[in-house]
Amino acid sequence: MTTDTVRTAIFPVAGLGTRFLPATKATPKELLPVIDTPLIQFAIDEARDAGVERMVFVSHPSKSAIERHVRADHDLIATLHARGKSEIAQNLHAAALDEDEHEVEFVMQHEPLGLGHAVLRARSHVLPGPVAVILPDDLILSEPGCLSEMIDAYAASSAGHMVATMEVTPETVSRYGVLDPISQTGPLIHARGMVEKPAPEDAPSMNAVVGRYVLDGAIFDTLASQTPGAGGEIQLTDAIARDAARLGLAGFNFSGRRFDCGSKQGMLEATLAMASRHPDLSDVIASHRAGIALQVAAE
Repeated sequence: MTTDTVRTAIFPVAGLGTRFLPATKATPKELLPVIDTPLIQFAIDEARDAGVERMVFVSHPSKSAIERHVRADHDLIATLHARGKSEIAQNLHAAALDEDEHEVEFVMQHEPLGLGHAVLRARSHVLPGPVAVILPDDLILSEPGCLSEMIDAYAASSAGHMVATMEVTPETVSRYGVLDPISQTGPLIHARGMVEKPAPEDAPSMNAVVGRYVLDGAIFDTLASQTPGAGGEIQLTDAIARDAARLGLAGFNFSGRRFDCGSKQGMLEATLAMASRHPDLSDVIASHRAGIALQVAAE
């Protein structure tokens, strides 16, 4: 296993967000806001806080708005300053990636050929050493961020590939890739492999893989020879499982709370969670809950 620093993060953002149509007809799902912060911004901030140097966005030609969000818009910032809206201008500048501090690359995935294919598209743009993969749909709120926790654990582990994991129920396990564990030490789960979306009776554990990965650079060679799996797509989990015996595989039970913002339910849960923390919105949440309680009592 290499212990080199994780210098690159890959953001697969080419999906068309069909579960959120018509909202995503013109607006990429990664730009849908949780209150006032787009999903992609949480992912960028998590990578930035983890010390990532280069961010590679695997996008689709129809989603040019993502690049506009990611890169600084100096004309807009200047206009806001000129109109006396300096605080908003400063917030926009802080959210954008400063290319004096972080390298930004965009590469296109023209066809929906799977997460593994999306990661492989980034191959020529990554820096040497292990790479991180962040799925913006999986919003994980924690301090420090999930990726920071994983990078620290990766440096001290014997695993070439590390995946973020969480405990799920038998009723939901078939939605996930699941670890086939060998042993556990604290938050680290050493595994012999993974099973993609098993039936509850076939699941080797309830340790489900979610959207954060720290992967040995050898993953690109494995993906290049990976045959299509579920749905006829190149599955990242299949490639990681192939590497497990050779490189080692570990799950990491992160400390934060995960929201599946690829679903409407998860997006609503994330919005309510963020609103309850917001000083200007927590009273709205409390009032709404009180109104529901009164309505139930009246019935």
